[in-house]
Amino acid sequence: MIFNWIKTAVLLAALSGLLLFFGALFGGSSGLQIALFIALLMNIVTYFFSEKIVLKMYRAKPLDQERYPHVYRTVQELTQSMHIPIPKLWIIDSPMANAFATGRNPKHASVAITSGIMQILDDHELRGVLAHELAHIKNRDILIATIAATIATAIGYMASMLHHFAFWGALSGSSRRRGSNPLVMILVAILMPIAAALIQLAISRSREYLADEAGARHSKDPLALASALEKLHTATQHNHIKQEKNKMSTASLFIVHPFSGKGMVNLFSTHPPVTQRIARLQKMYEKMF
Repeated sequence: MIFNWIKTAVLLAALSGLLLFFGALFGGSSGLQIALFIALLMNIVTYFFSEKIVLKMYRAKPLDQERYPHVYRTVQELTQSMHIPIPKLWIIDSPMANAFATGRNPKHASVAITSGIMQILDDHELRGVLAHELAHIKNRDILIATIAATIATAIGYMASMLHHFAFWGALSGSSRRRGSNPLVMILVAILMPIAAALIQLAISRSREYLADEAGARHSKDPLALASALEKLHTATQHNHIKQEKNKMSTASLFIVHPFSGKGMVNLFSTHPPVTQRIARLQKMYEKMF
């Protein structure tokens, strides 16, 4: 667990270093400040309103306590163990078996589960999934994801500005007079956002491993979570979210990747391979017992 915290810190530092390097390369402190201000403004809005936006997007409804008392009991037990407030619980009417947590902090958090997940998991497996999602809330992963997104967005804006600057500079000849190579500038403008996106995805995967470990520890049953992940991964191949542009940004919220795809799609996945997550949980079980 400590390794994953260190890994997240290193990746955030690398992303920040990339932003500072790009800012100095593009326009010094002024170019960096403009891009960072725009990105920060966008992501602050997302940070404070993402909970309402994503729940409305998936047409989530409050989970009926009378119909699902065991879910409420499980969440109450787990939140007591984690020393966090009980989040709002929601259900999404969908055959896709999945779950996610959202909210800007433990006091303003929600956990949503699909109707599909209730049909394929037993109580022990569902407990493992809920523990994983509550771990995201306890670890403030929405905040960390927002910080990473802000930096990556700023790099994207600067890359766009650099690309246009290089293009028009090449046409006018001004960049050559200043000793800048337009082709190099365009290449940097293309590669920097890709590097930023890959680091951002690595942060997301690191947080998934951390939530698996914390969830398994608090549920005291790593194998139940491992079994749940295997079932969810298999089920998602048959029932998944269509890759609509407005929903692609929500992929990192779910416990398993909600879209289907192979090859390059998996390379840019927000989640680590399920097989690796299961293997880690099995090793954790061996150490615990």
